[in-house]
Amino acid sequence: MSFFKLTIRDVPLDNQTVLVRTDYNVPIAPDGTISDDSRIRASLPTLNYLLNRGCKVVIISHLGRPKSRDSAYSLEPVALRLAQLIHRDIRFVDHTFGDKVYQAVKRAPGSSITVLENLRFYPEEEADDTEFARRIVASTGARYFVQDGFGVVHRAHASTDAITQFVPSVAGLLLEEEYNVITSAMEAPKRPLMAILGGAKVSDKIKVINRFIKIADKIIIGGAMANNFLAYKGISVGASRVEAGQREVLDSIYKAARQKVGKNVDDFIILPTDVAVATSMNPGEKRKSVEVDKILPNEIALDIGDKSISRMVQEIQSVGTVIWNGPLGYVELPEFAHGTAELAQALASQPDTISIIGGGDTASFILKWDKRAGKSFTHVLTGGGASLELMAGNILPGVESLLDGRRQIEYTNSNKHK
Repeated sequence: MSFFKLTIRDVPLDNQTVLVRTDYNVPIAPDGTISDDSRIRASLPTLNYLLNRGCKVVIISHLGRPKSRDSAYSLEPVALRLAQLIHRDIRFVDHTFGDKVYQAVKRAPGSSITVLENLRFYPEEEADDTEFARRIVASTGARYFVQDGFGVVHRAHASTDAITQFVPSVAGLLLEEEYNVITSAMEAPKRPLMAILGGAKVSDKIKVINRFIKIADKIIIGGAMANNFLAYKGISVGASRVEAGQREVLDSIYKAARQKVGKNVDDFIILPTDVAVATSMNPGEKRKSVEVDKILPNEIALDIGDKSISRMVQEIQSVGTVIWNGPLGYVELPEFAHGTAELAQALASQPDTISIIGGGDTASFILKWDKRAGKSFTHVLTGGGASLELMAGNILPGVESLLDGRRQIEYTNSNKHK
């Protein structure tokens, strides 16, 4: 599938100063160690492309949700890890704009990387403030802006939207790849297409559920989200988490499903028939599988049960494409990660199945579980919210604001004459 925006391959950026927006929102322990550097690794192809063309690369990113400048959220540990991964020195500047940034970038040689401080130390970032964006561009002297933070392009922030008003803006290799992977799977999947949806809230995924009802051949529902579907069907789920106020939403989901498949809706939207329960979410709780209509009032459903695992593993055999977003259980406790792990194992053993793993909690689990660091699957996405928005068919502000590709320009011009 041809990407509809210009990318770093399409513009003359050799030996230029290039500002790159990455998604380095990674988990950092108090001692500065990074437990999951997959998002940093994912940025390397774009960075190496630019370095090989003699660019001065200046990286901007965010980390966490600091309320103001806070050393616990500094990007300095990220810069140190990037230096180790890319095998070269990295310059770190503890500001995001101003004279200190200007001097650091001016002195930097070609084929170098400078990392600026956390964008979210400034409230102007999330406010999509144009003056904040202008100052970053002016301080760096950037001739091009490269958007490569797929995980943030669903937000209209200064570093995804406003900044494109001040400098020619194109996509990086990661952004292009992830956009194309999702779009291809949603618009022209290898059939049959199976959607696997877990996590906690129906409300977070209502739009993507409705999209999958239209295009998927079957949908598997797991995780705490399944509690909502079971409760909707009149099943008591004990002390399990159920999202309030979702009855009308679920009415609409099942109405759309019945319009598509008729009476066989339960073979289209597949729910667990048994669940693994415990009386608390504390470490050390033992796993016990029970039928969904046998959950006691003090029990919490924390995973799909053994029979459901077997059925869902069987359901994904011989499918052409699997799109998976959301774990099937409370994977923070190993006893309740069985469903997610068994499904991952089944997918990893099906090389002919296109397997796309959604970002967020699912990707974090898969990358830790997989001894091949995600390579057992077709693609492990870096962005959770952005993935869901794109799967739902929504516009991503951080993509729309980039320069149109030639084919898009030609299409737009041809429409003007109609």
